[in-house]
Amino acid sequence: MRDHNELKKVANSIRKNIVQMIHEAKSGHPGGSLSAVEILTALYFDEMNIDPQNPKKEDRDRFVLSKGHAAPVLYSVLAEKGYFPKEELLKLRKIGAMLQGHPDMKGTPGVEMSTGSLGQGFSAACGMAMASKMDNAPWRVYVLLGDGEVQEGIVWEAAMSAVHYKLDNLVAFLDYNGLQIDGKNEDVMNINPIVDKFKAFGWNVIEIDGHDYDQIFAALDSAKETVGQPTMVIAKTVKGKGISFMENEAGWHGTAPSDEDLANALKELGGEM
Repeated sequence: MRDHNELKKVANSIRKNIVQMIHEAKSGHPGGSLSAVEILTALYFDEMNIDPQNPKKEDRDRFVLSKGHAAPVLYSVLAEKGYFPKEELLKLRKIGAMLQGHPDMKGTPGVEMSTGSLGQGFSAACGMAMASKMDNAPWRVYVLLGDGEVQEGIVWEAAMSAVHYKLDNLVAFLDYNGLQIDGKNEDVMNINPIVDKFKAFGWNVIEIDGHDYDQIFAALDSAKETVGQPTMVIAKTVKGKGISFMENEAGWHGTAPSDEDLANALKELGGEM
């Protein structure tokens, strides 16, 4: 699709979905879902080899949402892509509904890995990439981590193994918005110098603006040309991106919008869901 205007329209619709579904559920994580919209839009609407009508096709690329609490962005993207009806979004976190608070690979078409315990999704993605290598398969693996998530030790075990096994079919995005549930990363547990750390582990590291499609696609193209190394894309983003009163506010990490908040958010985004 690499028509940026079309991608921006899709992203705007995804943002409407996110705030609407979290408002309806009265719980969820808007801030870190909104910050990752452009990354997932680029992957699902251009980059990845996928088929919503055949979610389990063998040669499909895999995506793992390692920061599973940002499930609303994944669900919104999957619904927009046609994996399931958009009506399901308004049943988020409802008893008996398809869409749980964290991704469930057994109950939701298009979800490759059940995630929520931070760091485990990254490890699973490494395992998937290794399986593709062992089978001489063509499919690639993409994974999204949160910046607070990389405070988990399991992330660094996975980072070490990905380099050891030369998983050049693995592309990780770090959603680096600088905030987590308790405040700034640097105050909770400083992750810097994050670029130097991944480089020291042996990753091909690329720094980008995570809301700029040109930079996202350039990073993806570079990753495909890289041989013998996994790629880590450090994507600088804005928590709550697209909704002015949510942007760069840690309080919106896990707070559902009120009726008034929803109305104001949809007004900024240009109308209803």
